[in-house]
Amino acid sequence: MTERMHTADLWENSPAPSSPSDLPPHAPLAERMRPRTVAEFSGQEHLVGKGRILQRMIETDSLASLILWGPPGCGKTTLAHIIAAETKSHFIFFSAILSGIKEIRETFREAERYSARGTRTILFIDEIHRFNKSQQDAFLPYIERGVVTIIGATTENPSFEVIAPLLSRCRVLTLQQLEPDTLRGLLVTALNNCERGLGNSNLTITDDALEFLAAHSGGDARSALNTLEVAAGLTSAPLGNQETGGIITLEIAQEALQKKALLYDKGGEEHYNVISAFIKSLRGSAPDAALYWLARMLEAGEDPVFILRRMIIMASEDIGNADPRALQVAVSALQAFQVIGMPEGRIILGQAVTYLATAPKSNASYVGINSALAEVRKSGALPVPLHIRNAPTKLMKEQGYGKGYQYAHDYEEGYAGQECLPEKLAGSIFYQPKGHGYEKNIVERMQWLKNMKDNVS
Repeated sequence: MTERMHTADLWENSPAPSSPSDLPPHAPLAERMRPRTVAEFSGQEHLVGKGRILQRMIETDSLASLILWGPPGCGKTTLAHIIAAETKSHFIFFSAILSGIKEIRETFREAERYSARGTRTILFIDEIHRFNKSQQDAFLPYIERGVVTIIGATTENPSFEVIAPLLSRCRVLTLQQLEPDTLRGLLVTALNNCERGLGNSNLTITDDALEFLAAHSGGDARSALNTLEVAAGLTSAPLGNQETGGIITLEIAQEALQKKALLYDKGGEEHYNVISAFIKSLRGSAPDAALYWLARMLEAGEDPVFILRRMIIMASEDIGNADPRALQVAVSALQAFQVIGMPEGRIILGQAVTYLATAPKSNASYVGINSALAEVRKSGALPVPLHIRNAPTKLMKEQGYGKGYQYAHDYEEGYAGQECLPEKLAGSIFYQPKGHGYEKNIVERMQWLKNMKDNVS
């Protein structure tokens, strides 16, 4: 079945009233506070900010078919309603879960009637990734003919879930998880709004409770607002009692969310204590401790990308060539997480953390580059030996550039043993592998190279 709504109906998933007074008596706070205009919409400034793509599309009435890709609660459906309202388009809500080919055809017949009257139809397809190939194929001719403008919403990567012909006809816009600052603003607005929010309830909220709700809503505005409403109901004052009012404390917020606040200030000492404990656990080959500190950070709302960046650094600094695959694992984990996101992204983090923690360790590469940098700062820009200089011109060749250069591939085993450091630094050693993990092989190789060089000499 499909659910049809005119543009004045600005909520998702069910037909909704066009004004606050028409809302059902016990409509959830998240529904009552849903933005109705671009001006009310919070977050996604990269799309709706001044001069950005959606703002310009609306202003110039040049809307194209779109696929809005982003996590739950970031505003995909709300944004589709706002676009329809501000472009004065007929709006049809279409659920990929509830609808089949029959409903698709009925919807397009309705869109054709509006098109004949000169009215654009925006067909909003919720969870478009759930449609199979034949269902997605059915949209194509109607998009081509301009009967509908499609706005699809998906939490899955459209590159994998949407067929190529449909994807090529739509502009993919990525919506980001809402930041805690944005969620804090939404919560305060809802708490103070007398028309649609909790403003008539004479409620206040403590700073730590507000911070807790914003940090633990997973970037989901719907979750944050619904939890605030539960917390409001748990205060000592009944809702609507303007005489006594009530205070939403941290304890009440925890009870509403059914989750305890962890001591973890992203800008304070505990932030640095926990990330330090995490890195030292990885370095110390303690996988259980590393998983524990990872869990502490995730539960406290730390940005997983920050954690993954630190893991990439650690893979090179503390593991290095003892296991060259560690850096590949860390980089792949970051890339995979950016595609998947949370909550499934925790699995990727867990795999990468346990690999890094159990990998053999060596900081020889880290020490080596630092030693080389220290030497450069001490000795300055020493001249490049003539034999390894490039000689692209006749004059350079006459001045001895490249003279005596020994091409490695001209020699047995591909090694000439020629000195490549500046004369004053000849024989200096910066890289000293530890001799365990893969670096055991490197030590053997370097000893072989030394013996070959000594024999040549």
